[in-house]
Parts: sequence; structure tokens; C-alpha cells
Amino acid sequence: MGQEQVAILQFERVTRHFGEVTAVDGVELGIAPESFVALVGASGSGKSTLLKTANRLVEPGEGRVLFEGEDIAALPAPALRRRIGYVFQGIGLFPHMNVAENIGIGPRLAGSPLPRARIDELLELVELDGSHAGRMPHELSGGQRQRIGVARALASEPHLLLMDEPFGALDPVTRDALGKRVRALHDRLGLTTVMVTHDMAEALLLADRVLVMDAGRIVADETPRGLLAGRGGDVAQGLVAVPRDQADAIAELEA
Repeated sequence: MGQEQVAILQFERVTRHFGEVTAVDGVELGIAPESFVALVGASGSGKSTLLKTANRLVEPGEGRVLFEGEDIAALPAPALRRRIGYVFQGIGLFPHMNVAENIGIGPRLAGSPLPRARIDELLELVELDGSHAGRMPHELSGGQRQRIGVARALASEPHLLLMDEPFGALDPVTRDALGKRVRALHDRLGLTTVMVTHDMAEALLLADRVLVMDAGRIVADETPRGLLAGRGGDVAQGLVAVPRDQADAIAELEA
């Protein structure tokens, strides 16, 4: 699959231990440009740890990560992170900064503050109007704050977007709408996106490629159609069974 193409992101025997626990165990993986990849697994499977090795929030104990052909260990972390957008569940907006300041924090720290027109453009990308620019985070809903988090991740025009359980704290309606918006942005902007989620239904609906992790290893690498056709092995099919059983239960209620 993606490994046969020139990878924008490459994990080479990446391993990470936390004490006696092996969080990531010798992962070999290539992510193709412009693909949308979901990393799925139970809590503690290693998916968030693996994701964070891509922007050096976690350093591998063994192995290496290449981004656009460069070993990221040789790159200054701030410079690397300006090339990689990052969205996480906690959102992490600075409460003392307004929306425009939060969106523009990365470029400003890099010495290239964003003009107001660019802030408005980023707000439009996440379906918020320019009137939000002067608002404070506490004045926004959870869904609006997460949209601002996405806008901030896109502010430096990254080639790679990392998302760590980005919609987990949102209500189902907002979660569904924002997931669809992120997928549309991925396609429109030609991004490469890697999203961690524990929700297999979300992975199946948004991603082109689904990687299932268990005990620090990738145990399945399939398309959504492949998983729905029964491929990927027992761990993957155990995760697929959850939304499938829910859909069957709803169908019985309607019968």
C-alpha cells in the first residue's frame, strides 16, 4: 500500500519504552503523501506515542523517523513543528489570548506574524466568520475551540497534519460535522493527515488507510473496505464489530 510509494513520513524500527512498558515496539511504516491515515487501537496500544514521535514530542529509544527524507532527530524541534500541524483532544488554546492571537502564535514566534487577512482566511477554512477573531477562548463552544485548534495547526501551511483524538471531547453531532470538515480540508489543501482515534467508525468513514495497533505493534494495515470485508485479523475485526453491532441493534429497533 502506502509503503510502495515515496513516503512523506517514515518510521524505521521505532521503539519506545516507558520503564518496563514497551509502548511502541519496532514499528516499520511509511505514510504516502496526501493520504489520510487513521491509527486505531485500544487504550494503551501505543497509537498516541507513535504519533508523537513524528514531531518529537516523544523521542524514540530505538529506530528513527524520517520526514520528507530527513531524519527528524537532526532537526531543531521548533523548526520541525512549524512544518507539521498538530491537533489534540485538549485543544490547548491560550486562555489569555484572543482567537487571532491563538491562531497566529506559531508564525509569530517564527518571526512571520500573520496579517489579519490570513487570520480571516484560516477562520473561513474551519467555517467560522471573521467576527470570531477578537473573541476569547472562554467565549467559545467546545466545537468552536476545536475549530480554532485546527486553524492554528494549518497556520504555517504544513505538509503534514497530526491529530491525536481530536474530536473525543465533542458531542456526537459536532464531532461528526468537524470530522467531515477536516476530511474536506485534507482533500482541498492536499494535506497528508495521520489521525489517532479509538473510534473505528470514525476511522472507517474518514480515512483512506486504517492502521490497527495492539501492544505497541501494527497488527493490521487495511483500507476501510478491506476491514469491512473481514480482513485485518482478530484485533481489527474486534474493533470493526463494535460499530457493526451498534448498526444492527439500531436496525432491530426500527424493524
